[in-house]
Amino acid sequence: MGALEEILNKIIKLKSKIKDLYDFLDILSESPDSETKEFYDEFKKQFEEAKNEISDLKIQTMLSGKYDANNAIITIHAGAGGTEAQDWADMLFRMYTMYAEKQGYKISVLNYLAGDEAGIKGVTFMIEGENAYGYLKCEKGVHRLVRISPFDANARRHTSFASVEVMPEIEEAADIEIRPEDLKVDTFRSSGAGGQHINKTESAIRITHIPTGIVVACQTERSQVQNRETCMKMLMSKLVEKREAEEMEKLSSIRGELKKIEWGSQIRSYVFHPYTMVKDHRTNYETSDIFGVMNGNIQQFITDYLIKSNKPKED
Repeated sequence: MGALEEILNKIIKLKSKIKDLYDFLDILSESPDSETKEFYDEFKKQFEEAKNEISDLKIQTMLSGKYDANNAIITIHAGAGGTEAQDWADMLFRMYTMYAEKQGYKISVLNYLAGDEAGIKGVTFMIEGENAYGYLKCEKGVHRLVRISPFDANARRHTSFASVEVMPEIEEAADIEIRPEDLKVDTFRSSGAGGQHINKTESAIRITHIPTGIVVACQTERSQVQNRETCMKMLMSKLVEKREAEEMEKLSSIRGELKKIEWGSQIRSYVFHPYTMVKDHRTNYETSDIFGVMNGNIQQFITDYLIKSNKPKED
């Protein structure tokens, strides 16, 4: 009910703002020319604010999925290519971190595997905030980078890939049972940053769900108990996601074509050379502001995807 009340309050405030805009129009039609510019500038400012708020509300109405309101758990894996791909995975991690900060979301790292020379081999982190999963679920897929490699002494152009997995945080699902005998639990010493205590004790946990082969790990909490609790939440989320994916494959008409997450089926390309462009291959939305995108300005891609994926299918 809290979320509905918040939306209702936004609508009430927006209604009041639109009424003020009509009042401004009346003033503009009656004011002498010497006063018109001041009122016009204020009218233009408030009109843009109202337009953006209407757009935000429109997007919120599209976030009606079962888990859209949940926090998001994101895993980034570097593709083949060694240091180049691991650096690209780290760049994506930074991009999502900066996006979360701009949205006012909280971010916490759950598992981190550093690269051999630079970057990261993989990272799992949680983004907590209103509709975090609803917004970020469209980031799931393969992301492709084209640039002049800073690791190549001959300054050649390289293409790198990284996969992004996004799932909702789900603490419990009544219809999914996780039996203790189906779990293989391993402990290991944390490899990432985290202080002397974390790195000197085997507090990190890895859980393998034997029937499905799903593996989850957490190493950022101070105790095995805390890391195990986080792992169990991640496992529950993965099991729910697996079930949802199986249902979507059976009823593919619900979402249309379901793209597989595999090399060669990238959802978005980021090109630094010979020109600058970021393009989403599902919606064809693109921008030349690649540095803005890498600094977390990805909301325009998310909004465009939500609008186009919610359009009625043509017969």
